[in-house]
Amino acid sequence: MNPENAIESIDLTKRFGELVAVDHVNLVIPRKRIFGFLGPNGSGKSTTIRLLCGLLTPTSGSVSVLNYRVPEQAEILKQKIGYMTQRFSLYEDLTVFENLNFMARIYSMPAAQRRTRTAEVMETFRLDKLAKQFAGTLSGGQRQRLSLAAATLHRPELLLLDEPTSAVDPQTRRDFWDNLFQLVDDGTTILVSTHYMDEAERCHNLAILDHGRMVANGEPETLMQEINSDVVEVESKQPRQVAHTLKDKIHIISVTQLGARQRVLVSKQQGEAQSYVQQLLDSAQLTAECHATHPSLEDVFVTVTCKQPRTGDI
Repeated sequence: MNPENAIESIDLTKRFGELVAVDHVNLVIPRKRIFGFLGPNGSGKSTTIRLLCGLLTPTSGSVSVLNYRVPEQAEILKQKIGYMTQRFSLYEDLTVFENLNFMARIYSMPAAQRRTRTAEVMETFRLDKLAKQFAGTLSGGQRQRLSLAAATLHRPELLLLDEPTSAVDPQTRRDFWDNLFQLVDDGTTILVSTHYMDEAERCHNLAILDHGRMVANGEPETLMQEINSDVVEVESKQPRQVAHTLKDKIHIISVTQLGARQRVLVSKQQGEAQSYVQQLLDSAQLTAECHATHPSLEDVFVTVTCKQPRTGDI
């Protein structure tokens, strides 16, 4: 394993009976970066994370994390990683301080270090005024800050986050990501799964998973530049008729309504996407204005996870 990388996997595969949850995934994740997993529910994001931290044993393939072989050296690795699950997993009948103190004991911190480090993370994540409050009475955002504090209490080299912001408001998510970038500046590597496009764009690198397979991998900006479709926006007073006309047509990947506009993804095989869409609407006697626009990360996601557009005659 290259010491500059935090994670390397080769053909990582996990089967549950007939179900292939993770299908020959190859990863190279550099240190001190935020690497994102983006994918629909059931795409294999959580299973991959559990394989990487040794909670599951691969069916086949190999994986190294922080220069340790997984699962063979998973017990040693656990002291060097932090893991924050989607659901709140700390003790609701303990206070904020008691939860953090318990976690510090789990990581075998000496008493003096335990007191110092607990105070540090409570200040960092704005938990000091909540120290005596029971975890079960915290709001969603407060629970999230407590979970992140507990996961980073022992200063892990690698932090694994499984859809950590699914139950909080947009401002809390923004604050959460500010904390993540500070952790990266301090030397932590972060792997985060998400289904929010704005969060995916914040990652240094991104892998898109679908049915257990990695269908795209790269920097978000590069993925948008190399998308295998053209994007056409259609303005019309009859948006539903536009959608009905374009749906299932040859080379049309998807049609999505945004207010009175339709955002249309057209396979690059077609070529002149704007003229093509305009011709289809003119033929249907619909008055509409079409213009090409820049792809978004959501367009990339739809392109690589949707079924292939129909081919043949219009």
